Amino acid sequence: MVDVDLVSHLIGDIYDAALDPALWTDVLEQTCRFAGGTAASLYSKEVVARQGAARYNWNMPADALAAYFNDHVRFDPVTVSQFFFEVGDIYSIADLMPYAEFVATPVYQKWAKPNGWVDHLAATLDKSANGFALFGVFRNERQGLVDDAMRHRMRLLVPHMRRAVLIGNVIDVHRAGASALSDAFDAIGSCVYLVDRSGRIVFANEAGQALCESGTVLSRPRNVLTAVDPHAARILRDLLVAANDGDGAIGVRGIAVPLLEQSDHGWFAHVLPLTSGARRREGRAHSAVAAIFVRKVSAYAPPPLETVARRYKLSPGEVRVLQAMMSVTGVSKTAAALGIAETTVKTHLQRLFAKTGVHRQADLVKLVAAHADPFRS
Repeated sequence: MVDVDLVSHLIGDIYDAALDPALWTDVLEQTCRFAGGTAASLYSKEVVARQGAARYNWNMPADALAAYFNDHVRFDPVTVSQFFFEVGDIYSIADLMPYAEFVATPVYQKWAKPNGWVDHLAATLDKSANGFALFGVFRNERQGLVDDAMRHRMRLLVPHMRRAVLIGNVIDVHRAGASALSDAFDAIGSCVYLVDRSGRIVFANEAGQALCESGTVLSRPRNVLTAVDPHAARILRDLLVAANDGDGAIGVRGIAVPLLEQSDHGWFAHVLPLTSGARRREGRAHSAVAAIFVRKVSAYAPPPLETVARRYKLSPGEVRVLQAMMSVTGVSKTAAALGIAETTVKTHLQRLFAKTGVHRQADLVKLVAAHADPFRS
Protein backbone atom coordinates (compact mmCIF):
# COMPACT_ATOMS: atom_id res chain seq x y z
CA MET A 1 0.00 0.00 0.00
CA VAL A 2 1.39 3.39 -1.04
CA ASP A 3 1.10 6.27 1.45
CA VAL A 4 -0.92 8.92 -0.42
CA ASP A 5 0.31 11.75 1.80
CA LEU A 6 3.93 10.69 1.27
CA VAL A 7 3.46 10.65 -2.50
CA SER A 8 1.80 14.06 -2.43
CA HIS A 9 4.65 15.54 -0.38
CA LEU A 10 7.24 13.98 -2.66
CA ILE A 11 5.56 15.33 -5.79
CA GLY A 12 5.59 18.79 -4.24
CA ASP A 13 9.31 18.51 -3.55
CA ILE A 14 9.91 17.43 -7.15
CA TYR A 15 8.22 20.57 -8.44
CA ASP A 16 10.09 22.76 -5.97
CA ALA A 17 13.34 21.40 -7.43
CA ALA A 18 12.28 22.66 -10.84
CA LEU A 19 12.71 26.18 -9.51
CA ASP A 20 15.63 25.51 -7.15
CA PRO A 21 18.16 23.00 -8.56
CA ALA A 22 19.92 22.83 -5.19
CA LEU A 23 17.04 20.63 -4.03
CA TRP A 24 17.60 17.90 -6.63
CA THR A 25 20.04 15.82 -4.59
CA ASP A 26 17.59 15.57 -1.70
CA VAL A 27 14.70 14.89 -4.09
CA LEU A 28 16.64 12.09 -5.78
CA GLU A 29 17.33 10.53 -2.39
CA GLN A 30 13.64 10.65 -1.50
CA THR A 31 12.49 9.27 -4.86
CA CYS A 32 15.14 6.55 -4.77
CA ARG A 33 14.12 5.37 -1.30
CA PHE A 34 10.45 5.53 -2.25
CA ALA A 35 10.99 3.48 -5.42
CA GLY A 36 13.15 0.93 -3.61
CA GLY A 37 16.61 1.62 -4.97
CA THR A 38 20.10 2.36 -3.72
CA ALA A 39 21.24 5.19 -6.04
CA ALA A 40 19.59 7.56 -8.49
CA SER A 41 20.54 9.94 -11.26
CA LEU A 42 19.16 12.41 -13.77
CA TYR A 43 21.35 12.04 -16.83
CA SER A 44 21.43 12.19 -20.61
CA LYS A 45 22.85 10.14 -23.46
CA GLU A 46 23.61 10.92 -27.09
CA VAL A 47 23.10 7.98 -29.43
CA VAL A 48 25.10 9.22 -32.42
CA ALA A 49 28.06 10.62 -30.48
CA ARG A 50 27.83 7.74 -27.95
CA GLN A 51 28.44 10.00 -24.98
CA GLY A 52 26.48 11.40 -22.06
CA ALA A 53 26.52 13.30 -18.79
CA ALA A 54 24.97 13.15 -15.33
CA ARG A 55 23.19 16.32 -14.28
CA TYR A 56 22.15 15.42 -10.73
CA ASN A 57 22.67 12.25 -8.73
CA TRP A 58 22.40 10.71 -5.28
CA ASN A 59 24.61 8.05 -3.71
CA MET A 60 26.67 7.59 -6.86
CA PRO A 61 30.45 7.85 -6.27
CA ALA A 62 32.16 10.50 -8.37
CA ASP A 63 34.68 7.98 -9.67
CA ALA A 64 31.86 5.66 -10.77
CA LEU A 65 30.20 8.45 -12.73
CA ALA A 66 33.49 9.45 -14.33
CA ALA A 67 34.31 5.86 -15.25
CA TYR A 68 30.96 5.34 -16.93
CA PHE A 69 30.88 8.51 -18.99
CA ASN A 70 34.59 8.42 -19.83
CA ASP A 71 35.10 4.71 -20.47
CA HIS A 72 31.89 2.71 -20.69
CA VAL A 73 29.12 4.80 -22.24
CA ARG A 74 30.43 4.26 -25.78
CA PHE A 75 29.92 0.51 -25.51
CA ASP A 76 26.94 0.31 -23.18
CA PRO A 77 24.79 -2.31 -24.93
CA VAL A 78 21.50 -0.93 -23.60
CA THR A 79 21.81 2.62 -24.99
CA VAL A 80 20.28 2.02 -28.40
CA SER A 81 17.47 -0.07 -26.93
CA GLN A 82 16.76 2.71 -24.41
CA PHE A 83 16.43 5.18 -27.25
CA PHE A 84 13.66 3.13 -28.86
CA PHE A 85 11.38 3.69 -25.86
CA GLU A 86 8.95 6.58 -25.92
CA VAL A 87 8.93 9.53 -23.56
CA GLY A 88 7.35 8.49 -20.26
CA ASP A 89 8.12 4.78 -20.67
CA ILE A 90 9.94 2.92 -17.90
CA TYR A 91 12.25 -0.05 -18.45
CA SER A 92 14.68 -2.29 -16.61
CA ILE A 93 17.69 -4.16 -17.99
CA ALA A 94 15.52 -7.18 -18.84
CA ASP A 95 13.32 -4.94 -21.01
CA LEU A 96 16.40 -3.91 -23.00
CA MET A 97 18.24 -7.19 -23.50
CA PRO A 98 18.42 -10.70 -22.02
CA TYR A 99 19.70 -10.27 -18.47
CA ALA A 100 22.05 -13.26 -18.82
CA GLU A 101 23.75 -11.50 -21.74
CA PHE A 102 23.97 -8.21 -19.86
CA VAL A 103 25.88 -9.67 -16.90
CA ALA A 104 28.52 -10.94 -19.34
CA THR A 105 29.21 -7.48 -20.78
CA PRO A 106 32.16 -5.26 -19.78
CA VAL A 107 29.83 -2.50 -18.58
CA TYR A 108 28.44 -4.91 -15.97
CA GLN A 109 31.62 -6.82 -15.12
CA LYS A 110 33.89 -3.76 -14.93
CA TRP A 111 31.47 -1.08 -13.76
CA ALA A 112 28.06 -2.10 -12.38
CA LYS A 113 29.14 -5.21 -10.49
CA PRO A 114 32.12 -3.57 -8.69
CA ASN A 115 29.72 -0.85 -7.53
CA GLY A 116 27.24 -3.42 -6.24
CA TRP A 117 24.50 -2.63 -8.76
CA VAL A 118 22.53 -5.50 -10.28
CA ASP A 119 19.67 -3.72 -12.07
CA HIS A 120 18.48 -0.31 -13.19
CA LEU A 121 14.96 1.02 -13.70
CA ALA A 122 14.88 4.08 -15.94
CA ALA A 123 12.34 6.40 -17.53
CA THR A 124 12.78 8.56 -20.60
CA LEU A 125 11.93 12.14 -19.64
CA ASP A 126 12.72 13.89 -22.91
CA LYS A 127 13.94 12.91 -26.36
CA SER A 128 15.54 14.71 -29.28
CA ALA A 129 16.92 13.72 -32.66
CA ASN A 130 20.29 12.82 -31.17
CA GLY A 131 19.69 11.75 -27.61
CA PHE A 132 17.46 11.47 -24.59
CA ALA A 133 17.22 12.43 -20.92
CA LEU A 134 16.56 9.82 -18.24
CA PHE A 135 15.70 9.38 -14.60
CA GLY A 136 17.27 6.16 -13.38
CA VAL A 137 17.27 4.22 -10.10
CA PHE A 138 19.81 1.47 -9.38
CA ARG A 139 19.20 -1.71 -7.35
CA ASN A 140 21.83 -3.50 -5.28
CA GLU A 141 22.28 -7.23 -4.66
CA ARG A 142 20.18 -7.20 -1.48
CA GLN A 143 17.28 -5.46 -3.23
CA GLY A 144 17.49 -7.78 -6.22
CA LEU A 145 16.12 -7.25 -9.70
CA VAL A 146 13.43 -4.71 -10.52
CA ASP A 147 9.97 -5.99 -9.52
CA ASP A 148 6.36 -4.95 -10.11
CA ALA A 149 6.18 -2.95 -6.88
CA MET A 150 9.11 -0.80 -7.96
CA ARG A 151 7.61 -0.27 -11.40
CA HIS A 152 4.32 0.85 -9.83
CA ARG A 153 6.04 3.38 -7.58
CA MET A 154 8.14 4.73 -10.44
CA ARG A 155 5.03 5.23 -12.56
CA LEU A 156 3.58 7.43 -9.83
CA LEU A 157 6.58 9.75 -9.99
CA VAL A 158 7.78 9.78 -13.59
CA PRO A 159 5.21 12.24 -15.05
CA HIS A 160 6.05 14.76 -12.34
CA MET A 161 9.79 14.23 -12.77
CA ARG A 162 9.33 14.88 -16.45
CA ARG A 163 7.45 18.15 -15.95
CA ALA A 164 10.01 19.36 -13.40
CA VAL A 165 12.97 18.54 -15.64
CA LEU A 166 11.41 20.19 -18.69
CA ILE A 167 10.74 23.34 -16.71
CA GLY A 168 14.20 23.18 -15.16
CA ASN A 169 15.65 23.15 -18.66
CA VAL A 170 13.94 26.47 -19.31
CA ILE A 171 14.94 28.28 -16.13
CA ASP A 172 17.59 28.06 -13.47
CA VAL A 173 16.45 30.43 -10.70
CA HIS A 174 19.26 29.45 -8.35
CA ARG A 175 21.94 30.31 -10.90
CA ALA A 176 20.19 33.55 -11.76
CA GLY A 177 20.42 34.57 -8.12
CA ALA A 178 17.10 36.34 -8.30
CA SER A 179 15.18 37.29 -5.19
CA ALA A 180 11.81 36.61 -6.83
CA LEU A 181 10.48 34.49 -9.66
CA SER A 182 9.60 37.50 -11.79
CA ASP A 183 13.18 38.83 -11.53
CA ALA A 184 14.58 35.51 -12.71
CA PHE A 185 12.01 35.09 -15.49
CA ASP A 186 12.84 38.51 -16.89
CA ALA A 187 16.41 37.37 -17.49
CA ILE A 188 15.65 34.35 -19.69
CA GLY A 189 14.72 34.13 -23.34
CA SER A 190 11.91 31.58 -23.10
CA CYS A 191 8.30 32.68 -22.68
CA VAL A 192 7.09 32.67 -19.07
CA TYR A 193 3.74 33.73 -17.62
CA LEU A 194 2.36 33.87 -14.07
CA VAL A 195 -1.42 33.64 -14.17
CA ASP A 196 -4.34 33.47 -11.76
CA ARG A 197 -7.15 30.90 -11.79
CA SER A 198 -9.06 32.75 -14.52
CA GLY A 199 -5.98 32.95 -16.73
CA ARG A 200 -5.40 36.63 -16.04
CA ILE A 201 -1.74 37.46 -16.59
CA VAL A 202 -0.14 38.89 -13.46
CA PHE A 203 3.35 38.71 -14.96
CA ALA A 204 4.83 38.03 -18.40
CA ASN A 205 8.49 38.32 -19.25
CA GLU A 206 9.66 40.14 -22.37
CA ALA A 207 9.65 37.03 -24.56
CA GLY A 208 6.17 36.12 -23.33
CA GLN A 209 4.81 39.57 -24.11
CA ALA A 210 6.27 39.43 -27.61
CA LEU A 211 4.68 36.04 -28.32
CA CYS A 212 1.26 37.30 -27.24
CA GLU A 213 1.63 40.43 -29.35
CA SER A 214 2.40 38.32 -32.42
CA GLY A 215 -0.93 36.51 -32.02
CA THR A 216 0.39 33.40 -33.76
CA VAL A 217 0.38 31.01 -30.80
CA LEU A 218 -0.98 32.85 -27.77
CA SER A 219 -3.02 35.99 -27.24
CA ARG A 220 -4.13 38.07 -24.25
CA PRO A 221 -7.68 39.43 -24.75
CA ARG A 222 -8.60 41.52 -21.69
CA ASN A 223 -5.20 40.45 -20.30
CA VAL A 224 -6.28 36.78 -20.12
CA LEU A 225 -3.75 34.32 -21.50
CA THR A 226 -5.29 32.05 -24.12
CA ALA A 227 -4.08 29.83 -26.92
CA VAL A 228 -5.03 30.67 -30.49
CA ASP A 229 -5.93 27.01 -31.09
CA PRO A 230 -9.36 26.37 -29.48
CA HIS A 231 -8.48 22.87 -28.25
CA ALA A 232 -5.27 24.06 -26.61
CA ALA A 233 -7.11 27.03 -25.09
CA ARG A 234 -9.65 24.70 -23.47
CA ILE A 235 -6.90 22.49 -22.02
CA LEU A 236 -5.09 25.49 -20.54
CA ARG A 237 -8.30 26.78 -18.93
CA ASP A 238 -8.97 23.40 -17.33
CA LEU A 239 -5.40 23.15 -16.06
CA LEU A 240 -5.54 26.56 -14.41
CA VAL A 241 -8.71 25.63 -12.54
CA ALA A 242 -7.03 22.44 -11.35
CA ALA A 243 -3.81 24.26 -10.43
CA ASN A 244 -5.74 26.25 -7.86
CA ASP A 245 -6.09 23.02 -5.86
CA GLY A 246 -2.39 22.09 -5.97
CA ASP A 247 -0.10 19.45 -7.43
CA GLY A 248 -2.42 16.54 -6.79
CA ALA A 249 -5.32 18.13 -8.67
CA ILE A 250 -3.34 18.91 -11.80
CA GLY A 251 -1.86 15.41 -11.81
CA VAL A 252 -0.02 14.34 -14.92
CA ARG A 253 -1.78 16.85 -17.15
CA GLY A 254 0.03 19.93 -18.35
CA ILE A 255 3.41 18.24 -18.73
CA ALA A 256 3.70 19.28 -22.37
CA VAL A 257 0.57 20.82 -23.89
CA PRO A 258 0.80 21.23 -27.69
CA LEU A 259 -0.32 24.74 -28.55
CA LEU A 260 -0.64 24.10 -32.28
CA GLU A 261 -2.08 21.22 -34.29
CA GLN A 262 1.40 20.20 -35.46
CA SER A 263 2.23 18.60 -32.10
CA ASP A 264 5.51 17.17 -33.38
CA HIS A 265 6.77 20.52 -34.61
CA GLY A 266 5.70 23.66 -32.81
CA TRP A 267 5.05 25.27 -29.47
CA PHE A 268 4.50 23.50 -26.16
CA ALA A 269 3.37 24.79 -22.76
CA HIS A 270 4.44 23.38 -19.38
CA VAL A 271 2.18 24.24 -16.46
CA LEU A 272 3.64 24.41 -12.94
CA PRO A 273 1.24 24.91 -9.98
CA LEU A 274 2.25 27.63 -7.54
CA THR A 275 -0.21 26.61 -4.83
CA SER A 276 1.84 23.82 -3.20
CA GLY A 277 5.20 23.37 -1.53
CA ALA A 278 7.80 26.12 -1.36
CA ARG A 279 6.27 27.62 -4.53
CA ARG A 280 3.23 28.77 -2.55
CA ARG A 281 5.06 31.86 -1.27
CA GLU A 282 5.83 33.10 -4.78
CA GLY A 283 2.31 32.34 -5.94
CA ARG A 284 0.78 34.38 -3.14
CA ALA A 285 3.18 37.25 -3.79
CA HIS A 286 1.83 37.54 -7.33
CA SER A 287 -1.75 36.29 -6.73
CA ALA A 288 -0.87 33.53 -9.20
CA VAL A 289 -1.94 29.88 -9.22
CA ALA A 290 0.47 28.71 -11.92
CA ALA A 291 3.57 29.48 -13.93
CA ILE A 292 3.32 28.63 -17.62
CA PHE A 293 6.51 28.03 -19.57
CA VAL A 294 6.28 28.06 -23.35
CA ARG A 295 8.97 26.78 -25.71
CA LYS A 296 9.33 25.89 -29.37
CA VAL A 297 10.63 22.46 -30.33
CA SER A 298 11.83 21.13 -33.65
CA ALA A 299 10.39 18.19 -35.51
CA TYR A 300 11.79 14.89 -34.32
CA ALA A 301 14.15 13.17 -36.76
CA PRO A 302 15.50 9.80 -35.62
CA PRO A 303 19.26 9.22 -35.73
CA PRO A 304 20.57 7.05 -38.58
CA LEU A 305 21.10 3.96 -36.43
CA GLU A 306 17.44 3.94 -35.37
CA THR A 307 16.35 4.54 -38.96
CA VAL A 308 18.37 1.56 -40.20
CA ALA A 309 17.11 -0.63 -37.36
CA ARG A 310 13.49 0.12 -38.14
CA ARG A 311 13.87 -0.08 -41.91
CA TYR A 312 15.57 -3.48 -41.89
CA LYS A 313 13.71 -4.85 -38.85
CA LEU A 314 16.88 -5.53 -36.89
CA SER A 315 16.74 -7.43 -33.60
CA PRO A 316 18.09 -5.81 -30.40
CA GLY A 317 21.17 -8.05 -30.59
CA GLU A 318 21.83 -7.05 -34.19
CA VAL A 319 21.46 -3.37 -33.29
CA ARG A 320 23.99 -3.72 -30.45
CA VAL A 321 26.53 -5.36 -32.78
CA LEU A 322 25.95 -2.70 -35.43
CA GLN A 323 26.35 0.06 -32.84
CA ALA A 324 29.65 -1.40 -31.63
CA MET A 325 30.93 -1.72 -35.19
CA MET A 326 30.52 2.02 -35.58
CA SER A 327 33.39 2.40 -33.09
CA VAL A 328 35.61 -0.67 -33.47
CA THR A 329 36.77 -2.81 -36.38
CA GLY A 330 36.68 -6.57 -36.55
CA VAL A 331 34.78 -9.42 -34.95
CA SER A 332 37.16 -9.93 -32.03
CA LYS A 333 37.12 -6.26 -30.96
CA THR A 334 33.35 -6.12 -31.30
CA ALA A 335 32.98 -9.24 -29.16
CA ALA A 336 35.30 -7.80 -26.51
CA ALA A 337 33.44 -4.47 -26.46
CA LEU A 338 30.08 -6.19 -25.98
CA GLY A 339 31.28 -8.99 -23.73
CA ILE A 340 29.91 -11.71 -25.98
CA ALA A 341 31.46 -14.61 -27.87
CA GLU A 342 32.96 -14.09 -31.31
CA THR A 343 30.63 -16.77 -32.65
CA THR A 344 27.67 -14.70 -31.45
CA VAL A 345 29.03 -11.62 -33.22
CA LYS A 346 29.50 -13.64 -36.41
CA THR A 347 25.92 -14.89 -36.22
CA HIS A 348 24.54 -11.36 -35.81
CA LEU A 349 26.85 -10.12 -38.56
CA GLN A 350 25.62 -12.71 -41.04
CA ARG A 351 22.03 -11.75 -40.24
CA LEU A 352 22.90 -8.07 -40.71
CA PHE A 353 24.37 -8.85 -44.11
CA ALA A 354 21.31 -10.87 -45.09
CA LYS A 355 18.84 -8.19 -44.00
CA THR A 356 20.67 -5.17 -45.42
CA GLY A 357 22.11 -6.70 -48.58
CA VAL A 358 25.70 -5.57 -47.92
CA HIS A 359 28.64 -7.91 -47.42
CA ARG A 360 31.35 -6.03 -45.48
CA GLN A 361 31.56 -4.27 -42.13
CA ALA A 362 32.74 -1.12 -43.87
CA ASP A 363 29.60 -1.19 -46.00
CA LEU A 364 27.44 -1.50 -42.89
CA VAL A 365 29.06 1.65 -41.49
CA LYS A 366 28.46 3.44 -44.81
CA LEU A 367 24.85 2.25 -44.77
CA VAL A 368 24.24 3.84 -41.38
CA ALA A 369 25.97 7.06 -42.45
CA ALA A 370 23.82 7.19 -45.60
CA HIS A 371 20.68 7.29 -43.45
CA ALA A 372 21.76 10.43 -41.61
CA ASP A 373 19.43 13.40 -42.04
CA PRO A 374 21.36 15.89 -44.25
CA PHE A 375 19.45 18.79 -42.68
CA ARG A 376 20.26 17.87 -39.08
CA SER A 377 22.68 20.25 -37.44
